[in-house]
Amino acid sequence: MDLAYIPSPSTGVIDLGPIPLRGYAFCIIIGVFVAVWFGNKRWIARGGRAGTVADIAVWAVPFGLVGGRLYHVITDYQLYFSDGENWVDAFKIWQGGLGIWGAIALGAVGAWIGCRRRGIPLPAWADALAPGIAFAQAIGRWGNWFNQELYGKPTDLPWALKISEGPNRVAGTYHPTFLYESLWCVGVALLVIWADRRFKLGHGRAFALYVAAYCTGRAWIEYMRVDEAHHILGLRLNVWTAVIVFVLAVTYIVISAKVRPGREEVVEPGAAEGAEDATEDAEDADSASASDADGDVERDDDARAPGKNGTAEAAKNG
Repeated sequence: MDLAYIPSPSTGVIDLGPIPLRGYAFCIIIGVFVAVWFGNKRWIARGGRAGTVADIAVWAVPFGLVGGRLYHVITDYQLYFSDGENWVDAFKIWQGGLGIWGAIALGAVGAWIGCRRRGIPLPAWADALAPGIAFAQAIGRWGNWFNQELYGKPTDLPWALKISEGPNRVAGTYHPTFLYESLWCVGVALLVIWADRRFKLGHGRAFALYVAAYCTGRAWIEYMRVDEAHHILGLRLNVWTAVIVFVLAVTYIVISAKVRPGREEVVEPGAAEGAEDATEDAEDADSASASDADGDVERDDDARAPGKNGTAEAAKNG
């Protein structure tokens, strides 16, 4: 008898009248908003303009969703194109199935387009957004909880995830790998924030650190999963992907630190001048206010002077 476990929702859809609110999509949307909001704060702190992150995200997010879905469909093609399966299901993104590798890769293409249109260096924008992406992943993983998918091996631990009987799944208690990855992503975000403040990471190194740290966790979490996956030399495809991407990210950090040390002084052309103009305008306004105040004091003194002289003259005559 299981004394404790994490329950799974009975349904992943809440009907608001004629509108179905799907838990998976809801988590993805919240994650995107968090990433953009937090990325905007970091971008402003780096000297950029408010709203720039959102403008570029308009390009990055759609590309990322398409890339994530393509990676999933290509690597799990048997779920959609084998005998007895309906290929139309490949377009039903709300049922789950987004590969982070494809999302980051194609999302980077969209971000590059957006940055190029604004004359902004992509590495600087990626550095600002890196921890926000990790937070978004932490939130998005709860979409798998709503869909009762991507769980790990059977376990009777107190934090086991209870899965109900359904298509392609057997009722029981399993490792909540969605929770493990969610917590890991929060840790990755905090690591990037700390390292960025401590070492002043620039030129894409904060983003590369996020990638390397995420791959480290994804490798061991992926090893725990029991859902169907392609294997190469005994390891799941996503484990190999994590290892390769980890090596590339670490290599980039090392080479970039030697070739372009330090951090970008200007991340958005014109933003610094705009801030200086605003500061000068504020200083001019303060100076004008101070001058007006001095003038008021002098006028008050002049207004009081005759009254004082008149009183003194009256005292003498008395």
